[in-house]
Amino acid sequence: MRKSPLRVLVLTSRTGGGHDARADAFDAWCNKLYDGKVEVRIERPLEKASAVTHFGVGCYNFIQEYAPILHNPYWWIIEIFGYLQRNKIKFGKAYFEHLLKEFRPHLVFSVHDFLNRGYFQAARSVLGDQVRCATYCGEFSGGFGYSKNWVEPSSDLYFSRTDTAQDYAIQLGMAPEKCHVRGNLMHPSVYDGILNKKERRDFLVNDLGLSPNKLTIFLTAGGMGSNNHLEMLRVLKRYSSRVQAILVCGRNQSMVTRVQEWNRRYPDFQLYVEGYSIRMHHHIQVSDAIISRGATTCAEALFFGVPIIFNAIGGIMPQERLTFKYFYRAGAAVKISNMDDVNYQLGLWLSHKREYVLMQERCREIGVVEDPTKLIDEIIDLAKEASGEE
Repeated sequence: MRKSPLRVLVLTSRTGGGHDARADAFDAWCNKLYDGKVEVRIERPLEKASAVTHFGVGCYNFIQEYAPILHNPYWWIIEIFGYLQRNKIKFGKAYFEHLLKEFRPHLVFSVHDFLNRGYFQAARSVLGDQVRCATYCGEFSGGFGYSKNWVEPSSDLYFSRTDTAQDYAIQLGMAPEKCHVRGNLMHPSVYDGILNKKERRDFLVNDLGLSPNKLTIFLTAGGMGSNNHLEMLRVLKRYSSRVQAILVCGRNQSMVTRVQEWNRRYPDFQLYVEGYSIRMHHHIQVSDAIISRGATTCAEALFFGVPIIFNAIGGIMPQERLTFKYFYRAGAAVKISNMDDVNYQLGLWLSHKREYVLMQERCREIGVVEDPTKLIDEIIDLAKEASGEE
């Protein structure tokens, strides 16, 4: 019997909130399923290993908050840089090799497109046959926006969220026998926190102080707090007799304060606001629609069958196009490019309820019933193989 736990090194980065969310979800599942038999270490080498890559992460988040349209040229620069790093880490190699020698993982598990190429080669160079490598790609579909950096052909296993995303990975060179579609890598709290009808009403009324009889719009933000909540609230308040809102502001505490000040000026509009939320899955369940641009929030909305208003104000990042394309083709999302679009969509749903019902039905049609433990078990089995454990 193994005395020391299996060791899994998870590679992520704070470029947006989705990568970290999936890393945290994997860690939580391992704690739940393996009860101390698996040691998970989450690392962000892009932030820690090199001033160059640290600057790149900061640049990404600055663009996301202030000018998403600039992500198009930025995306091409990163694609070229990733191609140059396809066999060897260019920046931060010494840091990563020291990490490998110190932690000696049985598995290197990447949930980030820029932490596959070069990193898997370095892991095998340091640890030889005593390590395996795997990738979970969180994209919803393929095409422009799907980074080639996701695909490292030497990966032992490659997990995709959807069939269409897997097909594109194979097209880019991933061996079909290494590929598996395993749905959404979401935190176990999402599955444990499913509310029944009474619980949803109680949470909406008692916890959030909102009405059970109004259209509830959930306005989300990126993990770093990028949003345009105040502009949207000015539109939503036109419908204050029939519409209310839930807002999360990420780590942007100043935005929480500004929204609270706004609400004091317009007390007739019902809203609930908080900063970084650990109750996203509850907020989604009591909402009638979500205004979002993030893949993680969209995945949870899909899981709970809640229609998506895709926030394209200020431009869409290339990888966000993949999320929108997946939902839009299924008729489960609409896109807003300005505040007039917000006004139009609310007016349409309020005056033609059937339009909303149809979108809700389509959203539920493309939802998948998945066993989240299957993905975790397959990843851990790969680590066991490296450790020599049967």
